[in-house]
Amino acid sequence: MTRHRRLIQQVRTLGRYPSDDEAERALDAVLALLGSQVTGEERCDLAAVLPERSRAVFASQLPLPAPVSAPAFVEALAHALNTSPEAARWDTSSVLAALTDLAGDHLTDRILAQLPRSWALLFGRADLTPVPA
Repeated sequence: MTRHRRLIQQVRTLGRYPSDDEAERALDAVLALLGSQVTGEERCDLAAVLPERSRAVFASQLPLPAPVSAPAFVEALAHALNTSPEAARWDTSSVLAALTDLAGDHLTDRILAQLPRSWALLFGRADLTPVPA
């Protein structure tokens, strides 16, 4: 089994998708949008751990000057997949959980450090950053 197929299987399992095609559709859509959010060394390091096909999808997007909030990301994904915000949030979390397993905690922490606070929950992590008084 190829690395790409294993990643699709992991997304399928985490997202409880009925088929590989649905898992791959979610994976590709999330990676394409994520490619516009992550910059710098973290972008290069994430691309390096992705299977070749997934790397191409991720790297094909030019990073935005500043990342969007998690709700804006989910809304953009819902639009891209022509689905509900709830389904898009499920897709996002399923894919990002698989990417966290692939990339490891250290790289995930570095990626989260450059994204708005609201992203932690999408990666399946509690947002424990103290709120300024």
